[in-house]
Amino acid sequence: MDQPLLDRLAIRDLVENWAVWRDAGDWERFATVWHEECWMSATWFQGPARDFIRVSQEGFAKGVRILHFLGGTSIDLSGERAIAQTKMTISQRAPVHDVLCDVVCTGRFYDFLEKRQSKWGIVRRQPIYEKDRIDPVDPSAILPLDAQALAALPEGYRHLAYMQELIGYKVKRDMPGLVGAEVEKLYAEGQEWLAGKAK
Repeated sequence: MDQPLLDRLAIRDLVENWAVWRDAGDWERFATVWHEECWMSATWFQGPARDFIRVSQEGFAKGVRILHFLGGTSIDLSGERAIAQTKMTISQRAPVHDVLCDVVCTGRFYDFLEKRQSKWGIVRRQPIYEKDRIDPVDPSAILPLDAQALAALPEGYRHLAYMQELIGYKVKRDMPGLVGAEVEKLYAEGQEWLAGKAK
């Protein structure tokens, strides 16, 4: 088996382990998918991965459930660096105005990866948020959303942000979506990463 194929398999394995280990609360193994100084971005958190692991663990212990389901992965390789884009959904269950709801957000994980001492790891993870929806767990329930507050949130993750802000998270308002300046900037940074020009 040639090396590029082995690298692609290792990256895909890493991406899949991220989702399984985080959602299962397997924190010791979850910590192994990152390189030391890596950076994680999400609607509710932006910072070093070590802090993301800690706050994820704290939230998990309090009953916060933010779950992930993965689809296909596209990997661009350039020597010891790579960019992986993985189709995903993020789902979260929480009360919204006293109605238990599920939010599902569809998008991509956009990962900056590097091979160090023969081991691939994530250096930076930036989700791209493409579209989302919210549904009461009980389909007969009536969900009274604040239309003005909802409209003020970014289109690709407005229902997810609406729920997360209600339960106390501060949500970043300029995350990349399917189109727009933010995602174009991310793509440019990915090309710089592959060219060896940026971290």
